Amino acid sequence: MSWLVENFKKFGSKIAIIHNDEKYTYKDLYNKINEFLNEIKKEIKIGEVVAILGDYSFENIALLLALHLNKNIIVPITSTKGNEIKERLKEANCDKVIRIDNRKLIIDNLNYKDKHQFIKTLQKKKHSGLILFSSGSTGKPKAMIHDFDNLVNYYKGKKEKNINMLIFLMFDHIGGLNTLLNILSIGATAIIPKNRNADEVCKLIEKYKIRVLPASPTFLNLILISKSYEKYDLSSLKMITYGTEPMPETLLKRLKQTFPKVRFLQTFGTSETGIANTYSKSSDSTFMKIDDPDIEYKIVNGELWLRSKTQVLGYLNAPMDSFTEDGWFKTGDLVEITDDGYIRIIGRSKEIINVGGEKVLPQEVETIILEIPEVIDCIVYGERNPITGQTVVADVVIKDGIDKKEAKRKIRKHCIKKLDNYKVPTKINFLEEINIGNRFKKIRRKDA
Repeated sequence: MSWLVENFKKFGSKIAIIHNDEKYTYKDLYNKINEFLNEIKKEIKIGEVVAILGDYSFENIALLLALHLNKNIIVPITSTKGNEIKERLKEANCDKVIRIDNRKLIIDNLNYKDKHQFIKTLQKKKHSGLILFSSGSTGKPKAMIHDFDNLVNYYKGKKEKNINMLIFLMFDHIGGLNTLLNILSIGATAIIPKNRNADEVCKLIEKYKIRVLPASPTFLNLILISKSYEKYDLSSLKMITYGTEPMPETLLKRLKQTFPKVRFLQTFGTSETGIANTYSKSSDSTFMKIDDPDIEYKIVNGELWLRSKTQVLGYLNAPMDSFTEDGWFKTGDLVEITDDGYIRIIGRSKEIINVGGEKVLPQEVETIILEIPEVIDCIVYGERNPITGQTVVADVVIKDGIDKKEAKRKIRKHCIKKLDNYKVPTKINFLEEINIGNRFKKIRRKDA
């Protein structure tokens, strides 16, 4: 029996999960895990690769932990697209796929018999595993395999707390699973939203007096844009953590003005290395320190490299080009560092715009544009240019009633004042909203 699940007996009648207004205690969760474990043992062998279809629910969380106890290699899949599900089942070499219908397990057999060496390694050790997929924003999603026993043990020994936390990131995202395991390891309460829109999240914060909100900068901006924070009492919030993408300084200032009593903490991690313990220089600073005994970091040519005790065994469907021979993961995140050791993420190496040999970081331009009061949101990217190779383009959302010609003039004037000429957008498009992915990160258009 896992120490994590054993702890649930100690937590007993404390509320573990709230979903669709139903409350489930740790005793309920413990019993459901054992019920599922007894059921899956009849059909699923130790070491088999098993996919779970669906997002967070009381049953899916219990199933995840039952498969952990059965030493299976688990593949959470939240997608509802048939082709995408089929592709992920194949890439992960799945033996079984489970979905929950009317709170009952439906188990289907698959025929993907070939197994990657990393899967065989976990099977030989009799460890549970976890296969996650990258977002695929820069190409085909990578299937990466973790030792799930190792990941779970990262949370061992944490102090018990009575706190309500919202689970925001997805069931198949390292950040979401980090939040879940952290909550369960300390005996806290996980609040699962019915859907991830600003109004629903703010409503849950008021209803359940949620104290910690983990989110992305893009989603936090949606809360500001929608003004949902004005409709609900969010005074219970003590901390907002943000990650998955760089936070524009201008947006952080707006958030701090809106929530002056809330502490803002920048989190950092990757699907490959897990989530690091961090602390921000201050609530209104985008500088942070990685302070984690299980994670090493260094900066090589302005890029952040990580090496952790919880990092992946490797990729199932891609070469290990991002890793050095001695285990360092090249994150692709570009950073700057202060004399006292704080770092700030300033962009992604793959998103740099090359204007006639000069390098432009989209986030730098976005931060300047967001300083303009009439601008609600924006995203910057490169487009091909026959003379300079690439040119800077900005998609911008402005407040209702603002004249577009006047807004364009203000944006250009402000950018010319604050930026080098080659960084100033040569094209400004006005949109109703910025395109975001299901992981609440902006989708940056690629050079066409």
